[in-house]
Amino acid sequence: MGKNTMNTVKGVGAGLVAGMMFGFVSSVMMNDSRKNKRKANKAINTVENILEGMQQIFA
Repeated sequence: MGKNTMNTVKGVGAGLVAGMMFGFVSSVMMNDSRKNKRKANKAINTVENILEGMQQIFA
């Protein structure tokens, strides 16, 4: 049961990261500024930290 839960969490996390990346890439393409790039990097780091926390909870 724990293995299935972990795989589900990883899948959800991968979907979140992919969606965020698509959104930020399209945003940056429309308005190429340093501010958008910094926001994108901060958001990606935040999602990575959330996923790591979820992995520790279910491990």
